[in-house]
Amino acid sequence: MQGSLMLDISGTFLTAEDRHLLRQPQVCGVILFARNIEHPQQVRELCQAIRAVRSDLLIGVDQEGGRVQRLRQGFVELPAMGLLQHAHNPEYVAQECGWLMAWEVLAMGIDFSFAPVLDLDYGRSSVIGLRSFGGDAQTVERLAGAFLQGMQAAGMPSVGKHFPGHGWVKADSHVAIPVDERSFAEIERSDLLPFKRLQQHLAGMMPAHVIYPEVDALPAGFSKVWLQDILRQQLGYQGVLFSDDLSMAGAHVAGDAAQRVLAALSAGCNVGLLCNDRSAAEQGLQALQTERVTPCRHLSVMYGRYTAQHDFQQHPRWQSARQALKTIKTRI
Repeated sequence: MQGSLMLDISGTFLTAEDRHLLRQPQVCGVILFARNIEHPQQVRELCQAIRAVRSDLLIGVDQEGGRVQRLRQGFVELPAMGLLQHAHNPEYVAQECGWLMAWEVLAMGIDFSFAPVLDLDYGRSSVIGLRSFGGDAQTVERLAGAFLQGMQAAGMPSVGKHFPGHGWVKADSHVAIPVDERSFAEIERSDLLPFKRLQQHLAGMMPAHVIYPEVDALPAGFSKVWLQDILRQQLGYQGVLFSDDLSMAGAHVAGDAAQRVLAALSAGCNVGLLCNDRSAAEQGLQALQTERVTPCRHLSVMYGRYTAQHDFQQHPRWQSARQALKTIKTRI
């Protein structure tokens, strides 16, 4: 079995314990949270310190826009993606938003954002809501596709989430185990479409901690049916699969931290995320070492074309993209 771990750190600088963990070959990267971020210069220095430990480590962040935006002080405030559809020229604004997000994140030395959200907004899920580009597959495909074009133009790989769709369930998988009772046929003709149609533009995908009992009794992120039979074989997806955070309540159905990591990798995930619980991260790492899991070797597509720039906001496209976002805010 192959697979790696992506972990978090506790503060705005690396501790000796952080460095020890990051030196382990089973760890492939770091995900940054708001607690790790103060201002642009500090973020650049933190990323440099991470790569001084190991130059091959990936660095990711959740910079979707709206309420899910870790980089704030010194960065452009991005709108929630659900607002883009109301712009005068939604596709143009979505593309500029994707470029601007990616440009600012890459300028810090961060490889990628876990974006875009490809879930549909049915008005049922409080955890998805305006994180979604819209309420139907065509709108999500069109606007997320434009957002992806902007990310790619800036040099950032993408991670589409949460396969095969988190928007129908009301429960929040951070604190519960959501169950989507719909048939595969219903999901296939709606929620699944953005993932299917945009897959060639997605370097990575992230499955949902949601159970779809008409398809499999296990949450999608632990399901060989969803990840291997449907996503890999039926849809032909070849990119990197990141688990959602294995510390979330929706993942606890798979057991303790060690069992969760092994279950996710066994199901088909390439990278397991263990966040906000250092003890769980250590257990997961120990499990990979004990089981002699081979580190994933196919992660190079996730490296961003970053150049740690101090004057990143002087780029002409940064100026025009910011103006495009200002326009949408005044229209809503």
